[in-house]
Amino acid sequence: MTKSPESPGKTAAIIGAGPAGLTAALELLRGSDVTPIVFEMDTQVGGISKTINYRGNRMDLGGHRFFSKSDWVMRWWQDILPVAEIPDRPHASLRIHYQRKSHEFTPTAMRPRSVDSVMLIRRRLSRIYYRRRFFDYPLTLNSKTFRNLGVAEAFRIALSYGRAQLRGRSPETSLEDFFINRFGDRLYRTFFKDYTEKVWGVSCADISSEWGAQRIKGLSISKAVVHAVSGMLRGPGGRSGKNLQTSLIEQFLYPKFGPGQMWEEVANRVRALGGTIHTRHRIVGIDHADAIVRAIQVLDLASNEIRNVSCDYLVSTMPVRDLVAYLKPEDEMISRIAAGLPYRDFMTAGLLLRRMRNGGIPPDNWVYIQDPDVRIGRLQVFNNWSPSLVADPRTIWLGLEYFCREGDDLWSMPDESFLRFAASELEKLGLIDAEDVIGGTIVRVPKAYPAYFGTYGRFDVVREYLDQFSNLYPIGRNGMHRYNNQDHSMLTAKAAVDAMLGKSEKREIWHVNTEDLYHEESTQDAGPQDVVAHP
Repeated sequence: MTKSPESPGKTAAIIGAGPAGLTAALELLRGSDVTPIVFEMDTQVGGISKTINYRGNRMDLGGHRFFSKSDWVMRWWQDILPVAEIPDRPHASLRIHYQRKSHEFTPTAMRPRSVDSVMLIRRRLSRIYYRRRFFDYPLTLNSKTFRNLGVAEAFRIALSYGRAQLRGRSPETSLEDFFINRFGDRLYRTFFKDYTEKVWGVSCADISSEWGAQRIKGLSISKAVVHAVSGMLRGPGGRSGKNLQTSLIEQFLYPKFGPGQMWEEVANRVRALGGTIHTRHRIVGIDHADAIVRAIQVLDLASNEIRNVSCDYLVSTMPVRDLVAYLKPEDEMISRIAAGLPYRDFMTAGLLLRRMRNGGIPPDNWVYIQDPDVRIGRLQVFNNWSPSLVADPRTIWLGLEYFCREGDDLWSMPDESFLRFAASELEKLGLIDAEDVIGGTIVRVPKAYPAYFGTYGRFDVVREYLDQFSNLYPIGRNGMHRYNNQDHSMLTAKAAVDAMLGKSEKREIWHVNTEDLYHEESTQDAGPQDVVAHP
């Protein structure tokens, strides 16, 4: 594994085999003589975008809609997994609405290697479950909403929204300020406050407003209303507009066997082109001098052997907190700030059921659970992401998402106890009978969400320190302590490779997911609930 003097070209050590790390590896192999060596601590690639297999039932951790307003990302994905043909219309052009217009794909021009190596066009449906009732998401002015809320409550929400537009909070420093300024105090307390604090475990008043700005810049009740009205005027075929808020996008691409299929295929291509991927390997040290990383120390978790790996470049997707600890800065203040960067951890309970109480499969991709008397945050219906995620189409395959802290009561609960607890929560909500649960599995994801509180307000000090290293490239979600979605992470990888090859400046990495071109509003399917939840 240590680079020998006669090795041609240069070597890039890449920490992490998630979307960012694997994109960087493949782009280096496609466009340079730099050889990537990828180190992944898990047993499989994909990071939080991996797919978990339970008795032939596949689980998507968090729900990954393959939609981006970056043309580069969309082309990149389709090069790996082409769009599937429609069974009764072979070779027919396919259409998905994004990027200001309707785009066509010709399957014959992107022939997959097999009928399974494809992306499906899927319809988006997300709803809110609150007070044991389903609400449209985004909220729309229709009879169902008025019936669920009651006319009096709807009127109070409208008055509160009007007051917020006339007398907004200034300065807007907290996430609470951000929500109230866009949705009004009444709607904030009805739909956002309890859910957000369930997700993050802290008050909205303690979370930076930057979090909201990064997730749903520009979206408001008025725009949701305009969307609803214009949708009725356009009719069933209408969906266009790069200027649409991404919460309102209603189509996306999805790998037949879940997001992990994409990244497993990318890993195969990396290996085929001469790259190396080592799973079950953890970084335990970094050697550097004169602001240049010289080598890393890697622990083989299978053999318990530590090896020294020299490198010309280091691409890091590991948590910033850990990266700084391994770099050992002389300034203790930098270490303290990095050590104080907070994260939120995540658990998914996969439940396999014979049936639900309504007698059928809910039509949603996922449901936001707003009720404060349960701890579940979101409910995924995997049958609706792709039928191929479910081994037996007669069963219902659900994912119950919980936001927690590593070591807390949820995280520490034994798997069997947690499965019973999760089933009891759905039963309490009136959605299932626990006796209909056939089986299930638990997945724990540490450091799933970099958080915008704690010492995050001084993150610029850490960033300036990291930028001093000429051959160090922090990318991805945890690598930058930024809520990057899958396409954001890929774009940071591209920016890092471009910088290595002298095509752009290194600082361009930090522009991803801040400028309008890459902003959450423009690049991924997000909305008010996504401010506090997932990609």
